[in-house]
Amino acid sequence: MDTQKTLYVNRKKHYDKLLKKQNDAISFISLLRLIVFVSGLGFTVFFFLRTAYYLSLILLTITTITFVTLAIKHNKIKHNKIRCLVLCEINENSIKRVNNNWKDFVDNGEDFSDEEHSYSKDLDIFGKNSLFQWINTCITYLGRQKLKDSLSKPQYNIEEIHKRQDAIKELSENIGWTQRFSAEAILSENKNHNPDALLEWVDDKNDFFLKPLVVAIIRLLPVITFSLLVLSFIFSQVSYRIFLIGIVLQIILLAIGYKEISRNLDTIYQYKDTILIYNNLIKHIEKKKFHSQYLINLKQKLVNKDGMNASSQIKKLVKLVTVISDRKNIYYFPINVIALWDYQCLINLQRFKKASGAFLSTWIDVIGEIEALNSLSIIAYEHRDWAMPEFQDGSPVFIAKNIGHPLLGESRVYNDIHIERSQNVLLITGSNMSGKSTLLRTTGINLVLAYAGAPVCSENFKCSIMDIYTCMRTSDNLEKNISSFYAELLRIKKLVTATKDKKPIFFLLDEIFKGTNSIDRHTGAKILVAKLSTENALGFVSTHDLELGDIENTNKRVKNYHLREYYKDDKLYFDYKLRTGVSTTRNALYLMKMAGLEIPPDIEIPK
Repeated sequence: MDTQKTLYVNRKKHYDKLLKKQNDAISFISLLRLIVFVSGLGFTVFFFLRTAYYLSLILLTITTITFVTLAIKHNKIKHNKIRCLVLCEINENSIKRVNNNWKDFVDNGEDFSDEEHSYSKDLDIFGKNSLFQWINTCITYLGRQKLKDSLSKPQYNIEEIHKRQDAIKELSENIGWTQRFSAEAILSENKNHNPDALLEWVDDKNDFFLKPLVVAIIRLLPVITFSLLVLSFIFSQVSYRIFLIGIVLQIILLAIGYKEISRNLDTIYQYKDTILIYNNLIKHIEKKKFHSQYLINLKQKLVNKDGMNASSQIKKLVKLVTVISDRKNIYYFPINVIALWDYQCLINLQRFKKASGAFLSTWIDVIGEIEALNSLSIIAYEHRDWAMPEFQDGSPVFIAKNIGHPLLGESRVYNDIHIERSQNVLLITGSNMSGKSTLLRTTGINLVLAYAGAPVCSENFKCSIMDIYTCMRTSDNLEKNISSFYAELLRIKKLVTATKDKKPIFFLLDEIFKGTNSIDRHTGAKILVAKLSTENALGFVSTHDLELGDIENTNKRVKNYHLREYYKDDKLYFDYKLRTGVSTTRNALYLMKMAGLEIPPDIEIPK
């Protein structure tokens, strides 16, 4: 990771230097513009007052051309400066991430949190200190949705996952391209608009405005009306009143179509910034030559029915939106009346809908998909020693060598885990704070990454495709009048119901039935473990009840493991290493003593 950090630091230094040059250039051009304006205007007036009109006109022309050229150059450098600032910020955030200082990133995906989801809350997929917060670089609405779906409801088969893995590897080797892709999205405002209304607008076609007769009338009527105005000045026989009649007729036409015009033009205007983003991102994709089949297939979708590339079509829409954005201008009304400009725009919009409207949702989908892949590629780039998972068809399996929790940084501890059908329930015992919950989350979150096509925090990793179910964090829900124990029962019910479909299941159960008395908890846990051991499922059950370790003696599909603590200089330590067998240590009384509880001297504190 040090190599990647160095690259991020060097890239930030590069953009910092470039930013300084751009600031210097902006200051220089601003000064130059002022000099050109003052001197040019001064000499123009000077020669004009001396009746050197031709020289004055030439100087005015040269001054105007020079000033406009400098203004264009100035705006271009300012735009590049903004892009440079964004790239500086991207690399600064990347440095924070490799230093494990990502927990203050603004977008943590809290809006995707779902209490009812089968695993996302328990595995910290969304929300504060989550997997989403760690890797997300998506800016657009659909990009965030795509990343959310790949982490919370992946529907990929093994072949698709392998293709995604290749795509993620390729993107991880093109960090410059992926950063510029993100920068293009960040540059525009209102980037996180839900495009549903835009897509509904695209699907809402009105072929009336594409009829040849209607188009001919809309195109020719303004020409005829304007010609009447010109003729009224040239020929006295042609009365200007005829021109006024034409204007009145065109105003009536605009009034008749006002509702349809506003419905179309106002909707598209709301998405001005979003469309500009799509245009820039699509051009960025089209310019890139991909090698992985998954990315090639995505890029090939950026065409319309006539094989025209998406950027050329979106460019037409951008131009239309730019024109439409002038509707609030005070000069727009007379132009609209004379040229029937609203109708001209409406015709062109209907033409876009007919030619490319049906493909817009696909193009936006491609942008979102690549944004999500970019986020996942960060893992492959920053953790080149992590394994790309292997997948096995058939019976469920989970095999990992030196697996660790991806969000814990340098504090993570690695373990070897092997679960398959012959021994499909791992019963984890251990005392408080020994790391049982973290171990369960470690396996679950790495499975989530594996199914998304990303590398996992492991030296070697092999698994099958399984539906993930967890029961780890349950709490009272006052609004629904549900106790934590009943909430736990509901999650267990979902798991048991899912096993009836005979689909492969991976389960993570932490301290099951903790909300009831020890006798019922012990009995219920034994029944549930026995049930799960017979199903097409595998996973972990953690518990404080050491007596549950006896299940292994009567059920060969259950295997005991434990995590333990040790004492040194009268202090408590944990190594978080997984060992076979039932836990032989306890630390609850010691922790109570540390919390200030007086333990009678006749009670021995286990060590």
